[in-house]
Amino acid sequence: MSSLVMLITVFVLAIFVGIEIITKVPPTLHTPLMSGSNAISGITIIGALILAGVLKGQPGYSQLAQIMAFVAVIFATINVVGGFLVTHRMLKMFQRK
Repeated sequence: MSSLVMLITVFVLAIFVGIEIITKVPPTLHTPLMSGSNAISGITIIGALILAGVLKGQPGYSQLAQIMAFVAVIFATINVVGGFLVTHRMLKMFQRK
């Protein structure tokens, strides 16, 4: 039970740090940073897919863990697609007419 409390604590702290970092970014830097975060989200997708596949063969397999891995894949995919759409829109602004 102690490890669960530790994991929840790390998760909550990561949320607070993420919110603080995102709110401090000026609007002019948001789109380039969104572009860079696509690579990180791509790594997240790969990790979540591997985790979802590995969980099924492990002793003490939990259906909840596999559902959470699937949700991680969905959220990371949404982030990647949204990031590419925003980046594409930004690059379209700089094209010659």
